[in-house]
Amino acid sequence: MDTAVLKPVPRPGIMDIAAYVPGKEHAPGVARVFKLSSNETPLGASPSAIDAFRQTAGHLEIYPDGQANQLRGAIAETHGLNPANLMCGNGSDELLGLLCHVYLGQGDEAIITEHGFLVYKIQIMGAGATPVTVKEKEARVDVDAILAAVTPKTKMVFIANPGNPTGTYVPAAEVRRLHAGLPKNVILVLDAAYAEYVHEHDYEAGIELVSSSQNVVMTRTFSKAYGLAALRVGWMYGPADILDALDRIRGPFNMNAPAIAAGSAAMRDQAFIAKAVAHNDEWLAKLTKAFEEMGLTVTPSVTNFALIHFPDVDGKRAPDADEFLTSRGYILRAVKGYGFPNALRMTVGSEEANLGVIAAMREFLGKA
Repeated sequence: MDTAVLKPVPRPGIMDIAAYVPGKEHAPGVARVFKLSSNETPLGASPSAIDAFRQTAGHLEIYPDGQANQLRGAIAETHGLNPANLMCGNGSDELLGLLCHVYLGQGDEAIITEHGFLVYKIQIMGAGATPVTVKEKEARVDVDAILAAVTPKTKMVFIANPGNPTGTYVPAAEVRRLHAGLPKNVILVLDAAYAEYVHEHDYEAGIELVSSSQNVVMTRTFSKAYGLAALRVGWMYGPADILDALDRIRGPFNMNAPAIAAGSAAMRDQAFIAKAVAHNDEWLAKLTKAFEEMGLTVTPSVTNFALIHFPDVDGKRAPDADEFLTSRGYILRAVKGYGFPNALRMTVGSEEANLGVIAAMREFLGKA
């Protein structure tokens, strides 16, 4: 008689997925901590967004608008888009997951890049498909490598533009070349989570390409420049056919009412976003200059974070720096899981946090 205990078993492939590990939040034994590991804005959220959030507290018994019309209207108004081509979600992560579960399955492939956002791989595998990772070139997406990896099994290509944790970007002409080289049945996903910070004249977040294509979608988030990470607010701009397919499995009330209200107010307060971007412009340049003067290498970034590379010297490598900085209350992001075992990613923080990291880094490197 078989005495083995029967229990539910996940379908094949699920237990092969490495769970996402977020950045550290705590420094045990340290009285004051500056969390610079998750690319959160140091300016917080717009006062009008906070007020809109509070105003929903008196109506928590009422279901939210399942279509998030208020939020879609604010996004459409700000970006000059048709609300019918917008979908909002519980963070852009939810929308990326919906794409994978609707368009990928057993036997399909989806292309990701060497240093791309780890959630892409998780969602691809979660849908039963196979992630195909292509090399980047000096921490930049290589369009030729992606096109060379396309097979009849390819159904989706993910590009984080700008990239995380690299901070680099793909010029619009290269994105268009990539799209032109893809079969028409392959969806190009442009994840533009950091688009608000980019000033380069040859960059496009994806709006123009989506508007003229049937197989391109762009995702955006309110978790970075807009300061609403706690509420999980994201949006997608895409062709009507793709959004119609996703809408059939999207949760009927996938966004909560406070998130819809706060997101709408935040989107309409572009003056606040301009302040957040100006602060970032100033301090990203100062941090980069300071680290390079210490002899460190910083990957050129167009985002709100810097990827800092350490010397290959015992006692001065990234894990050593991480331990030292954490002991001083400065939490940066270890990025070994992204293919950078000897680098740390630092979010641009407040003036106090930034100056503190500079001083602590000088001490660590013996440059004080």
